Amino acid sequence: MNIPVTEAQVRGELKRLPLLIVGTLLSAFSFAVFLVPYNLAAGGMGGVSLIINNYTGWPVGTLYLILNIPLLAIGFKDLGRWPFVWRTLLAAVLFALGTDLFSWLMPQVLDPWPVTDDLLLSAMYGGLLGGIGAGMVYRTGSTMGGTGIIGRMIQLKTGLPLSQSFIYMDGVILLAMGLVFGWQVTLYGLLILIINGLAADYALEGASVTRIANIVTNHPQEMSAALIKTLGRGASYWPITGGYTGTTRYMVTCTLYRSQMAEVRDVVAGVEPAAFVTITVGHRALGEGFVPLAKEE
Repeated sequence: MNIPVTEAQVRGELKRLPLLIVGTLLSAFSFAVFLVPYNLAAGGMGGVSLIINNYTGWPVGTLYLILNIPLLAIGFKDLGRWPFVWRTLLAAVLFALGTDLFSWLMPQVLDPWPVTDDLLLSAMYGGLLGGIGAGMVYRTGSTMGGTGIIGRMIQLKTGLPLSQSFIYMDGVILLAMGLVFGWQVTLYGLLILIINGLAADYALEGASVTRIANIVTNHPQEMSAALIKTLGRGASYWPITGGYTGTTRYMVTCTLYRSQMAEVRDVVAGVEPAAFVTITVGHRALGEGFVPLAKEE
């Protein structure tokens, strides 16, 4: 069943733009001001860019953008195809330009009043602000590219928190940074990685993993088809009777990850703006499409 692009979906994309832009620029600012001057990074493509910059002198932001091109191709299918590509490409370009701009501008602005020369404070605030910015971007259904693309794929397939995904992926890059810049940089990078992931988790939407959408609608088949196609999640429906009106409508239920909250609102608005939706918090989802259901040893 082909679900046409609706005016509501277009408006939804436009509404995401401010959050994506602010989140990306906040992350770029924190990276350029708190981390780049000390060769600090939470692993990822930022860390790889710093390593290459150390040997070539090429701008960190430009390197970050170049390294993202193959990762965009990898994430194309699993993270939303063209909507994912244009959002992530926009975020990656903004992050790259913002990093180079802030790296050039802020030392001139802050020279009379430097923020801090303390590496620990730089690592903590760089990780905190960068994580908040990344979480804002994730809420739009996008990433800023880099290993965030792979982390997002792992999160959607396994339900692992972003903090764990980042640690697993970026450990090797942090070790490489230690070989180039010294092991103290690796220790600070690990601290940044943990703070960044935790801040991104909470900025995205708290610490819980799954959500359950209950939708009261007059169009259960169209609603279910749209949810299945857009979110890649199963949906069930059954008839219900209103206690006040006595009329028969349908309840559609869909279990999803918290990162898909914005998308489910857009889907419902596109099919039936008059539908009634409640979202409940689920601690964890086990079974097909989520964490495999297996007996613990």
